[in-house]
Amino acid sequence: RPPLGGDRATDVCIIGAGYTGLWTALSLKTARPDLDVLVLDRAFAGFGASGRNGGWLTGGFAWNHRRYLANGTEAGVRAMVTAMGGTVDAVIGFAESEGIDADIHRTDELMLATTPAQIVRARAEVAHRTGWGEARVRLIDRAEATARVRLPGLQGGMLVGGVARVQPAKLARGLAAAAERRGVRIAEGTAVVGLRTGRVETTRGTVTAPIILRATEGFTATLPGHARDWLPLNSAQIVTAPLPPEIWAKIGWEGAEIIGDFANTYCYCQRTREGRIAVGARGIPYRYGSATDQSGTPDDETIRRLIAILHRHFPAAAGVPIAHAWCGVLGVPRDWCATVGFDPATGIGWAGGYVGVGVSTSNLAGRTLADLALGRDTALTRLPWVNHRVRKWEREPLRWLGLHGMYALLNAADRAEAGGGPPSRLATLANRIMGR
Repeated sequence: RPPLGGDRATDVCIIGAGYTGLWTALSLKTARPDLDVLVLDRAFAGFGASGRNGGWLTGGFAWNHRRYLANGTEAGVRAMVTAMGGTVDAVIGFAESEGIDADIHRTDELMLATTPAQIVRARAEVAHRTGWGEARVRLIDRAEATARVRLPGLQGGMLVGGVARVQPAKLARGLAAAAERRGVRIAEGTAVVGLRTGRVETTRGTVTAPIILRATEGFTATLPGHARDWLPLNSAQIVTAPLPPEIWAKIGWEGAEIIGDFANTYCYCQRTREGRIAVGARGIPYRYGSATDQSGTPDDETIRRLIAILHRHFPAAAGVPIAHAWCGVLGVPRDWCATVGFDPATGIGWAGGYVGVGVSTSNLAGRTLADLALGRDTALTRLPWVNHRVRKWEREPLRWLGLHGMYALLNAADRAEAGGGPPSRLATLANRIMGR
């Protein structure tokens, strides 16, 4: 799409043409078709995490009930859990109504355990989530887990119903096209270099707007004045060539469930429409100074780690070539909790900090941000993540030392637990230090 063609005035300027920005634009135009909505992106729609994620549409989100309770009541937190759970149907329903072919497949989420310590974490996670009203979550034993997929050392895990697998880039492209059909202008190749009340400075001209909404997620740290708001955490993926039927017969996985594990340094996997295996994990988690990725090119060590995960969980696929590898950044607030907010005094709003669980969260965030921008008092604008604020990340080198120290401890904890022992205190220490 063409870039911004010089100075322009608009009703609403959205920075970032990923899931959050596009859902927000769509929600604004649904509520007010007369609004002039402009979306800016320094690259192209879906360039960031929206086009490169693991394709998990789960209705889950990054949160801590104690932190959200500071903004509301227990009933409010339960309402948020319910609202998030509804995003799966909301995204699928919109895709169907707009004819967006994103390889969407309704299925279950399997979070699997291969050590006694991981079983302990699975039980704790199920107890936590059911305690806050998630009826779709339950424990599964070794027999049920193995009937679905055959992983070495499988001991059981957690099943979450009512989720879906998606092809993320196809979904992003479909949302962008749907927004344009409603009259939204998307200016690509237009980098924002500054923003303040009523004004967005870009490399292609100046935009004036009474409402400015920031939907930049992992790239937020690149904006002037926001370097320590959200940390850009790196995640990476590999995908195999299509597996032949005889290898799939050894693995199972006929339900194409989205699969992760309860390792402290967890992974996320999907069986694609074409019969490939995609595997994602953190790799090298953070670049000094909140630097972002180089157009999705991962380093060799990260690829090696991902291949090791693939071969450990799916040894039957060890001889299958790796077709592609990529990486990208996701946004992490200091308290690891997603948020959406709006300041009526400045007309500036924001949403994000999804900590890698943004495919469905962004849908609710976009709808909520639209209501806030339009000054509406709705059930969404009263949810406890609205205007949830946290302190900024530490300055360097503390930021780099903290993140890399945390992942060193988490890796050490996984090595300690591999021998069959209880959950490692190293993981507890790592999470406590980083405020997770």
